[in-house]
Amino acid sequence: MASVRVVLPDQLHTLARCGGAKITLPIAGSVTLGAVLDALEAAYPMLLGTLRDRASGQRRPMIRFFACRMDVSNAAPDSLLPEAVAAGREPLLIVGAIAGG
Repeated sequence: MASVRVVLPDQLHTLARCGGAKITLPIAGSVTLGAVLDALEAAYPMLLGTLRDRASGQRRPMIRFFACRMDVSNAAPDSLLPEAVAAGREPLLIVGAIAGG
């Protein structure tokens, strides 16, 4: 079982009431983006629908995912995350995009 570190933006860790921006999630099986998001939503059900659309499973437009300085936001849910993330050496960053005008 892998332990994956996830860093949440302020508004999401406040909503999740997880005690801070950095959390560790156990992942059984392959460490994919979908598996990490599934584990995150299972551990913090108040995040359901905030990262992905509940009906389609698609990433919300204003949410981005970064692993090892790579934008993996558009990766398929079953795409393996880099070994450094799977091993817990690097975190998966979840970033809320900023828009303005």
